[in-house]
Amino acid sequence: MSSVRVLVGTRKGAFIATSDGKRQKWNISGPFFAGWEIYHMKGSPIDPNRIYVSQTSSWFGQIIQRSDDGGKTWHQPGTPPGESKTTPEGMPRSESNKFVYDTSPETGKPLTTHQWYDGTQHPWEFKRVWHLEPSLTDPDTVYAGVEDAAMFRTNDGGKNWRELAGLRAAHGDKWMPGAGGLGLHTILLGPKNSGRIYIAISAAGAFRTDDDGKTWKPINRGLRSQYIPDPNAEIGHCVHRLAYHPSRPNTVFMQKHWDVLRTDDAGENWSEVSGNLPTDFGFVVDVNTHEPETIYVVPIKSDSEHFPLEGKLRVFRSKTGGNEWEPLTKGLPQENCFVNVLRDAMSVDSLDTCGIYFGTTGGQVYVSPDSGDSWMSIAEHLPAVLSVEVQTLA
Repeated sequence: MSSVRVLVGTRKGAFIATSDGKRQKWNISGPFFAGWEIYHMKGSPIDPNRIYVSQTSSWFGQIIQRSDDGGKTWHQPGTPPGESKTTPEGMPRSESNKFVYDTSPETGKPLTTHQWYDGTQHPWEFKRVWHLEPSLTDPDTVYAGVEDAAMFRTNDGGKNWRELAGLRAAHGDKWMPGAGGLGLHTILLGPKNSGRIYIAISAAGAFRTDDDGKTWKPINRGLRSQYIPDPNAEIGHCVHRLAYHPSRPNTVFMQKHWDVLRTDDAGENWSEVSGNLPTDFGFVVDVNTHEPETIYVVPIKSDSEHFPLEGKLRVFRSKTGGNEWEPLTKGLPQENCFVNVLRDAMSVDSLDTCGIYFGTTGGQVYVSPDSGDSWMSIAEHLPAVLSVEVQTLA
């Protein structure tokens, strides 16, 4: 029987939950890297024992961790074998913190500033890795979305990282941070060897490349954001999350700061599909593994009140690709629940009956082993959950 491994990143460490294919009983290990913010952890689709982790601290900085045995042991790929992972003073040695922005003339005009909250230009400053996306074809190749927004890639398992500088050439001087910073938080890799990648940045918008990151274009036509000077601008929309089904690479779903949208032409045009949702503000959106038109969102009351409407934690499902939505509540708290579900905190597995997973800022992790019809708790007292990813294991 197949099994699943759920990778949970939190404000105070990483956790791994495992279960068999029934997904009824769970074993939880961790915390790994206790006390550190784990913005994201994700396994390679080629080698399920290869897991990458973004470990960050406002005090110690950014570290990339890697496991080659499914999370039993970890190492920093930027630290040579035999060398200490700490300084003589006992501080972490961030050897894998090698994220340096490319300003070389060979990649075009050096771009050194972006727009700041007050409209002035501000220097690009590396802060942390928000998202890690392992390659679909090579376990040693990983893409990283960082703050301040840029994309990096490693081809040696995390030892060295190089910026794909063509992204910031796509009007990077107009990008401006959202309330949570200027973060590249979503990376969708196209079908194997296609060269297509979709990314999203808060608060710049969505972008696409068709040549594996050499050149990029904004794909925000049809987005409308009333909180920016030009509501229909090409750049400046706060996109919270993108999701798509690999069998339909031109159809992408979006959860924006407000609005749920879809495109059927690879982002050239977007249309709103919020339909009968009680509120269309939220952070997550995901797609059923076996049903490309079945999508999931978690509506949050508003951009100032980051909790479910009426204190009822509800996942909404559309089986028609949007517009027609149904609340999924069985097993979820329906009173006095005031948690949030952040943009990287939902995932789906690939078992025959698709499982849906999400984590909350209250430290709960939920699973639905029946595509959303019913829910059960995997964990209830973790630190605030930042990310949830699932691996389906043979």
